[in-house]
Amino acid sequence: MAAESTAESAPLLIPDFALRSRVAGAAQTEEDYRMTGMAGITAMNDALAHLEKTIADFTTVLDFGCGARPYERWFADAGSHYRGADIDGAHEVAIKPDGSLASADGEYDLVASFQVLEHVWDVGSYLGEARRVLRQDGWLLLSTHGSWLYHPHPHDYRRWTAEGLQREVESRGFRLVRMEPVVGPLAWTTIFRSLGAAHVLKPLPLAGPLLAALAAALLNAQAWVEDRITPRAITAVNACTYIALFRRA
Repeated sequence: MAAESTAESAPLLIPDFALRSRVAGAAQTEEDYRMTGMAGITAMNDALAHLEKTIADFTTVLDFGCGARPYERWFADAGSHYRGADIDGAHEVAIKPDGSLASADGEYDLVASFQVLEHVWDVGSYLGEARRVLRQDGWLLLSTHGSWLYHPHPHDYRRWTAEGLQREVESRGFRLVRMEPVVGPLAWTTIFRSLGAAHVLKPLPLAGPLLAALAAALLNAQAWVEDRITPRAITAVNACTYIALFRRA
């Protein structure tokens, strides 16, 4: 995905190469990982700004499906009390065998769910737990893919349209407040080609890694331009990723 931010400005913890697919959907380079992560953070901040809110307004945060915890620093820097939960590691909040959280009812101001929903088979149970641990006026900040490559962790079940995501989550006791599309179809098809070029070029002896890096830089620049010339009305219903802010109903 294209983004304006530099690596130096990215408030992301960078997981090792083998874990990057957990939140990015592909085992990217550190630079590309920062770029995609910052595109998502920018969209999240935009969604909150429309409500005159920032991350600092949420005191207690549960990252439900936190993976390698790349967004922990974002919340911590804002002064939020961050807690993680995932099935594949030791985190502050355990996920029980039945999928329920070891948390009390109404414990959190915000539940964050970043690139998790496509990997969840029982969406109703997952969203039900997110709603249960939220306070009566709590918020769900959710991102998931509209279009992306197959990336099991350990499974990959679905992609969403903007309409489908809204109806699915609202049917589980939430109300959509704001949805931000991230990266339109011109740009995300170029990103697909960039990943394909890296797959072909990187294994080549001697010059392979250099050629792969050059191709990535050129295609990322192309995607940046393409994303800015794509009408927002098209991106809104054909996005690579959707960032949605829901209120507990």
